[in-house]
This record gives sequence, structure tokens and C-alpha cells, in this order.
Amino acid sequence: MTAAPAVIRAETRHVPTRAKAEIRDPLSSTNYHSDDENGSSASSTTTSASAAAAISSAEDISRQAQLCQELSRKIINMGEVRRLASQGIPDGAGIRATVWKLLLGYLPTEKALWPTELVKKRSQYKHFKEELLVNPSEITRKLEKSVILDDEGTVIEDKGALPRSEIPQGEHPLSLGKNSIWNQFFQDTEIIEQIDRDVKRTHPDLHFFSGDTPFAKSNQDSLRNILIIFAKLNPGIRYVQGMNEVLAPLFYVFRNDPNEENAASAEADTFFCFVELLSGFRDHFCQQLDNSVVGIRSTITKLSQFLKEHDEELWRHLEMTTKVNPQFYAFRWITLLLTQEFNFPDSLLIWDTLLSDPEGALEKAVSSLLCYVNYCAEASTCWGFHF
Repeated sequence: MTAAPAVIRAETRHVPTRAKAEIRDPLSSTNYHSDDENGSSASSTTTSASAAAAISSAEDISRQAQLCQELSRKIINMGEVRRLASQGIPDGAGIRATVWKLLLGYLPTEKALWPTELVKKRSQYKHFKEELLVNPSEITRKLEKSVILDDEGTVIEDKGALPRSEIPQGEHPLSLGKNSIWNQFFQDTEIIEQIDRDVKRTHPDLHFFSGDTPFAKSNQDSLRNILIIFAKLNPGIRYVQGMNEVLAPLFYVFRNDPNEENAASAEADTFFCFVELLSGFRDHFCQQLDNSVVGIRSTITKLSQFLKEHDEELWRHLEMTTKVNPQFYAFRWITLLLTQEFNFPDSLLIWDTLLSDPEGALEKAVSSLLCYVNYCAEASTCWGFHF
């Protein structure tokens, strides 16, 4: 029996598109459009496209009004919100940011509880940053309290740097103890360097994430903070390449919320939503669980079974004729929730559908991948394999 190939955890890369596309801010009102390779189109096509755009615009306006109505209720009807969101959330007005927070369980269904819940979560994240992002040198130099008297004989406290000779063994830079903060710091260095590299490579085509502007650097810092904190709070998984791609859509949407207070707290909100999102398929990032019932191999097998049930002809072509193992094309689709297969504006619309599934984004992603497999088959190429 031929052994199953090892799961490929390669760098993420974009699949080249067949048409030139204009990248725009998904939260702006500018229409997204693409031109054919010759940069021209027939007038009849333009007319049809205009008519279709008008219909789509009318549907978006109607759906936006319905979502606004649902979000204005004292108790949110999540069934209706999921139904509307699954069709795509219209850009603008900060609707997507609020709906995603509801879909991920970050906001409770009782609207009156939102302010209290947000204050609590944002305060908790601030505590995480203060505790987990501090350099050990700042901890090592503890303050010593010495009692002195003022001119009136009143006892006051004078704080000074702790003498080097009094630094506890566990907080010494050369300590190798398991509980040593410095030993842990050095162990974290390699992961932090990987996070830094991946953050800098996140969506290099978008000025929001890439570039030397203060705004882009600030956004990169937020991604870095979230990933480091997640890694430290989840030692069983820590950081795995590709998590930055799953994190990016969440932070982008929350950071572009028209509500200034929400936008300013985007990092905290994104962290908790990221944790909630990954909770549904975090085991896919754990290499030790690859061959378990909750690992990536099991999910890929499930995808293959779904494909066989829904399109046996294509399944036989892949499995029998070309013998393309699903791991070679489905691993990235599943772990990154299709973020690398489509342009960024379209991926946000896809996530509207994925997040709206009551069984979780992963379950919806697996079934949605069937459509993408068929798309790749029609295009006759996918990751270099000819179907």
C-alpha cells in the first residue's frame, strides 16, 4: 500500500487570475469591476453588466435596510441575521463589522449588554498586552521599597531599582529554569521572528497592510500583537504559518468600522473574534493531530467524500484518472478559509457566508469548497495540476 503523502505546510501564495482586477476598499461605495485581457468589451455586454449592477445594487440596498432593522432590535434575531448575511453583507455603514461580531459570538444577542461586554473584553485584552508583551528586562528591574522619614517624621516610601545581587534566580537572564521569564523569552524569539516575517508579507498589494506609512505599520503592529498573544496563551499550538491570513480579514473589517471608538479598539475586538473563529478548526494547525479524527487529514477525507456524493464524475477524474491527492489542493483552502484563492474584496463576501453558518465556518467552508473544486475543474488548472 502506498503511504499517504505528508501534509504540505508550504508558504501561502496567490493563484494567478485570468483577468486584471481593480483592487478597491471593500468599505467604499466604489463599484468593483474587472476588464478582460484586451481592456475592452462589447457595448451589449456593458449594457447587460449595467443592468445586472443596478439589480445587484437594489438588492444590496434592500438587504442593508433589513440588516439595519435587525440590528436595531433589543434582542437580535440571529436566525434572520444569518439568513441575510449568508447572501453577502453590503459594504459601508459598519454593518459587516457588527454582524461578524454577532456571528462569532463576540457580541451577545441582547443589545443592551453590548457596552458592558465591550468594556470588559477590551480591558481584558489590555491586561494581556501588559502581561505578555513586556520585555523581561522591564520585569527584572523590580522596584525596591525602602522606608524613610520626611521632615515632619512621616513615613514615606522611596522606590529604587533592585540591586543586581538581589535579582531572583528565576529572573536572571542566564537562568535555564523552566519557570524563568528569560528562558521563556528566548524560546519565544523564533516564533516571534516567524510572525514578523509573515505579518510583513500579509496582502502586499493592499496599502492597509503593506508599506512604510505610519498607518500600515500600525496595522502590522496590531496583527503582530494579536498573533504573539495568541501563541503565548495557546502553548499547544502556538503560531503556525497561515494564521496571519485568517486574521487579516477580521482586523481589516473591524479597523474600518465608521464608529471611531470601535475602530480604535479593533485590535482587542479582532483578538477575541480570531480566537473564536480558530476554536472551530484550531486542531488543523496542530501537526501532532494530523492523523487524528479531528486533524486536517480527517477533514480532507470528508471533503473528498462530499465531492464523491455531489459530483462523482469529477471525483473519479481526480482520484482515478489524474490521481491527484486532495491534500495537494485542499489543505490550504481549508486551513485558510479560501482567503488565498480569491481577491480580497471577494473573500470578504465569501466570509459573510462562511461565518453565517450555524454549524461553524469550517463546516460551511468544506461544503463551499465543492463549488470551488468544480470551478478549478472548469478552468482546467489548479495549483499547477491539470484536472
